[in-house]
Amino acid sequence: MLVLATLALFAPAADGSVEPDGPSPRTAIFYYPWFGTPARDGAYDHWQQNGHHPSADLASSFYPAGGVYSSSDPAIVDRQLGEIARAGIGEVVVSWWGRGTPEDERLPAVIEAARAHGVEVAAHLEPYDGRTIEGTAHDIAYLQTLGIHDFFVYHATDFRATDWQPLTASLSGTRLFAQTPLAGYAKTGGFQGIYTYDTLTYGGRTFARICNGAHSQGLLCVPSVGPGYSAHRATGDSRVLDRRRGETYDSMWRAAVRASADVVSVTSYNEWNEGTQIEPACSRAGYASYDGAWGLHGRAAEGAYLRRTAFWTSRLGREHVG
Repeated sequence: MLVLATLALFAPAADGSVEPDGPSPRTAIFYYPWFGTPARDGAYDHWQQNGHHPSADLASSFYPAGGVYSSSDPAIVDRQLGEIARAGIGEVVVSWWGRGTPEDERLPAVIEAARAHGVEVAAHLEPYDGRTIEGTAHDIAYLQTLGIHDFFVYHATDFRATDWQPLTASLSGTRLFAQTPLAGYAKTGGFQGIYTYDTLTYGGRTFARICNGAHSQGLLCVPSVGPGYSAHRATGDSRVLDRRRGETYDSMWRAAVRASADVVSVTSYNEWNEGTQIEPACSRAGYASYDGAWGLHGRAAEGAYLRRTAFWTSRLGREHVG
């Protein structure tokens, strides 16, 4: 019976498609509202990194199915949040780089679109220049006025665990997650949980150890799964995590479920520069594509990772199988 249950949980669908019941509160996805185009923003932003020349030449190993876009376009944001909701993702974790930045200015539109599609919004507190814990306290107070209650602190270990205690002790009605595999650090700092984000460093084989450590400290465990990594066009980074036609993504999801993750986070919806995105990509000369993932080809492959995400989110509520 256990074998049959395991097969039912992890058996692949023929085309990776399934219809989830709705956004799952046990899932989250990292989202980047930082892309710009001349038509809407006066210049390209992020698409042109590392000396590239959009729209034909992008700072990405992949090419968006709908072409380059602006994150300030309400129609784009609505389409993206709709895709996230249909994939069964319950929370979008929005990259945030401080007050007055483009990411901050675009946040209200992301919140509006997310709420329209039944998706919660969390803030990914990035390590912007001059970030301090005192400043982070003000950031959180501001973001709370927008209705945000979950905060993911990237590079939390830039500070000592004890330095976080005055801030975390002063908060109520919020959850803070530290980006670290070190449960003892997060516990000492007063965080409610830990997440990994980096799928190169923290692969599926680390999830059981990380979640066991978190649970032993009474913390939530939020491992990050991802389809792959390829950032050489944007940053020159030669490291690659091959997508293996979808098997990399599947293997990380299996590991997260088996590790009894409290929430599974996805790196990422649209980090095109690092090649971790699951947003639809098309086949285009000079760029990688999703062709062949789960046996899909051509136009059918463009949305393969969103459909496969729906496959996994629909199964996350089932009983954990070791």
